[in-house]
Amino acid sequence: MSDWWNLLVEPFAYPFMQRAILAAVVSGAVCAVLSCFLVLKGWSLMGDAISHAVLPGIVVSFWAGIPLVIGAFASGIFCALATGYLKENSRVKEDTVMGIVFSGMFALGLVMFSRMDTDQHLSHILFGNVLGITRSELMQTLIIATVTLLIVVLKRRDLMLYCFDPNHAKVIGLPVKRLHYGLLCLLALTIVASLQAVGVILVIAMLIAPGIIGFMLTRRFDRMLLIATTVSVASCVLGTVISFQIDGATGPCIVLIQAMFFLIALLIEKLKSPAAQPLSDA
Repeated sequence: MSDWWNLLVEPFAYPFMQRAILAAVVSGAVCAVLSCFLVLKGWSLMGDAISHAVLPGIVVSFWAGIPLVIGAFASGIFCALATGYLKENSRVKEDTVMGIVFSGMFALGLVMFSRMDTDQHLSHILFGNVLGITRSELMQTLIIATVTLLIVVLKRRDLMLYCFDPNHAKVIGLPVKRLHYGLLCLLALTIVASLQAVGVILVIAMLIAPGIIGFMLTRRFDRMLLIATTVSVASCVLGTVISFQIDGATGPCIVLIQAMFFLIALLIEKLKSPAAQPLSDA
């Protein structure tokens, strides 16, 4: 038993691991909270689109010598706005538009990166490099995550009603368009906050898995938020520790732990076999 305990606590003795675990936990928490709204809204593909579309903004930030978060956020918002414009001004369905926009922007980012002379490794952008996170990058992640979580907490009920039933939200006078674009901005901020931990590719798993697990295990939205956050934080801690012990990539380890939790939730749901009930805020 002591050997297992030593394996768990050993990484915390190193300052770089302390920063890595803190960054992973904060990223996991904000991703979990937002994932509940994305699952409720059915925006899984939107998260995928924005996470891939930030790459050109990151490359431009490298070129311009400005903080990466600025370019990544601007690129993500541009993807969301372009998707909305094309959807409203063409006969093409939203999922098709998102597929075209994010794949095009991702390809543009790859071409731009291949022409750039930099010591930055592409795999660190695509899959994260949380073990190499600096104090300034950690502080940046903490600030973005705190702002995002604060906004979500303040507007939780409005966002939930908009995601659950946008028509009803419009009827009772909620600013639906503002909530729509506000949620997109929060999504872009969350992706930017999580880039260092899991990268462009794997952040989509952290934006989907916790919410799905919470949705499978409960029909109350508050409990869904609690379950999703608990699962995500536990996955981030375990994944980071395991990656340290096996000398593996941290982002994939975190996502694999989340996949394991999903399989457990699926098994629990099958054993319970409850009658389908609508999600409530009670």
